Amino acid sequence: MEQKRSVFAPRKTLQSNGKLLTIDKPMVMGIINVTSDSFFSGSRYRFSHSIARRAKQIMEEGGQIIDIGACSTRPGAKPVSEQEELKRLDKALSAIRKRYPETIVSVDTFRATVAKWAVKEYRVDIINDISAGQMDSKMFETIAELNVPYILMHMQGTPENMQHNPTYENVIRELVLFFNDKIEKLKQLNVKDIIIDPGFGFGKTIEHNYTILRNLETFKLLELPLLVGISRKSMIYKPLNAKPEHALNGTTVLNTYAVLKGASILRVHDVKETVETIKLVDLINAQPEFQFI
Repeated sequence: MEQKRSVFAPRKTLQSNGKLLTIDKPMVMGIINVTSDSFFSGSRYRFSHSIARRAKQIMEEGGQIIDIGACSTRPGAKPVSEQEELKRLDKALSAIRKRYPETIVSVDTFRATVAKWAVKEYRVDIINDISAGQMDSKMFETIAELNVPYILMHMQGTPENMQHNPTYENVIRELVLFFNDKIEKLKQLNVKDIIIDPGFGFGKTIEHNYTILRNLETFKLLELPLLVGISRKSMIYKPLNAKPEHALNGTTVLNTYAVLKGASILRVHDVKETVETIKLVDLINAQPEFQFI
């Protein structure tokens, strides 16, 4: 018996800088943080040679996208200045583009001026905005001008205060309504290449995070690719009384679940293990279902 498919199917292709990004199975986005205070020390890279080495590792292990962040967004973090963010990104993007010019690169920023600079100067392929335009009112019109895929993430509050008692009446309903509103505004600006991210850990309790994960299929209603970023986060290590450094096993478990529930992109620290996860889940999905009468 053939596996049943959802009536609501996400878009399979995205356009960026003349490239066609095809998401026919879950993609892996490897993290490079050019910061000094990201929550997982293993993701921090501050020198050109280590950034280039990390980019090479991501690609060799099967990652298809490199996501670069130069402004820490961990709970309680205060944003660095725009000048400092640009300085860090310039070092990272220069190192990567010099060696790997065709790599798909995403920049994690909430600033429209930084997004515009990254695309114009370094042909960045994707803009990843944790604030969904809420921390910079010019972001949406800038994305419309740049014409690159845009990751639209939900966050309650700002990184500095987002974990100060986050509250929802119905977290799934509120996220779907939030995305509907933002997507409509982007479409009015003729922005079509949108990826949605529920924002695990961004203004959510551990219970909220697991409610979102349990109901990931609901976001298929939006018919857009779904990014899941849960790698080594507190929703994993706190229930296990562990630390981020010891959260790989838990991350793999939840990434497996996310893929089974419809995730299109997994944003991770551990690329090799995630690629293996997707391969094995793909084998499960490729097998026929049988009914015994």
